[in-house]
Amino acid sequence: MLLRGVVLSRVLVGATTSSVCVGLGSVVSRSCTLYRINGSGGRRQGQLCTVRMASGGDKFPAQRQQTQPGKEHTMHPIPEALRQDYRAANKLQGKVALVTGGDSGIGRAVCQCFALEGATVAFTYVKGREDKDAHDTLQMIKKHKSSDAKDPIAIPADLGYDENCKRVVDEVVNAFGHIDVLINNCAEQYECTTVEDIDEPRLERVFRTNIFSYFFMTRHALKHMKEGSSIINTTSVNAYKGNASLLDYTSTKGAIVAFTRGLALQLVGKGIRVNGVAPGPIWTPLIPASFEEDKVKSFGSQVPMDRAGQPSEVAPSYVFLACNGDSSYITGQVLHPNGGVIVNA
Repeated sequence: MLLRGVVLSRVLVGATTSSVCVGLGSVVSRSCTLYRINGSGGRRQGQLCTVRMASGGDKFPAQRQQTQPGKEHTMHPIPEALRQDYRAANKLQGKVALVTGGDSGIGRAVCQCFALEGATVAFTYVKGREDKDAHDTLQMIKKHKSSDAKDPIAIPADLGYDENCKRVVDEVVNAFGHIDVLINNCAEQYECTTVEDIDEPRLERVFRTNIFSYFFMTRHALKHMKEGSSIINTTSVNAYKGNASLLDYTSTKGAIVAFTRGLALQLVGKGIRVNGVAPGPIWTPLIPASFEEDKVKSFGSQVPMDRAGQPSEVAPSYVFLACNGDSSYITGQVLHPNGGVIVNA
């Protein structure tokens, strides 16, 4: 059943199980997300809607993952990768797409949407840490792929190193012949209270994952891309507004914006478009793997929409930028699915 405008006992509100009842006509104040649920109170993936919630309610239940990358299958609730009302239109029919960090979060949502749009999909993940999420994503893609698309492949790799990125590209090309769409999406982040906490090994690790990999993947994939191809880089709202507690991560995301703009100018003559997506607070495994429980509970409250977004609300931005029929006159630009944060650069 789908509940609208009123909160009933034991429904999943703001992504947390609640045992409160709000009578009709009650005064309520804060927005949150209400998910489609089944009759027994369990969540199933479905259409997002918005309700009102009493002021002071948590956005998510307290939770913390101790290692990165985070694991989507242990999150509560599981992020929504695909909206039930998503309507595909064969926008990527016959295309081959490679998505880094595609096992979970925004990457998983992009993989599913691309498969629905007709693309053959390959994605990367971290072996030993994301095996189950990668397996689950593979099954989702197989379920949604079109009849003429080839079976998806999942490739384990640490993309912070050039030789690993070359191996990934070679494996995709050996399997599918070429690459039409490259999604640079992998990332990691860690909190800090002062720049003095960021030592050289940590700085190098974050930059290798978050920006070195974008350079490495692009330089190798370009050999197998032709006119009409597209590169899409995941940056962040933090690149535009700054974030004092994610200083090294924010620095890499600023670098990605500059990389996107410069690369777009470099490749425009070859007919290859380069754009970016700068999500705001999105409910992905990176959140419980990065923040303490109190921050997880209030995650999303800092934006005008007063809630975190779901990966399913971000993935269509990638579909738009990957589809020449929709965005053929757009390159060097960044889309901002961020819950209403105004950015001007």
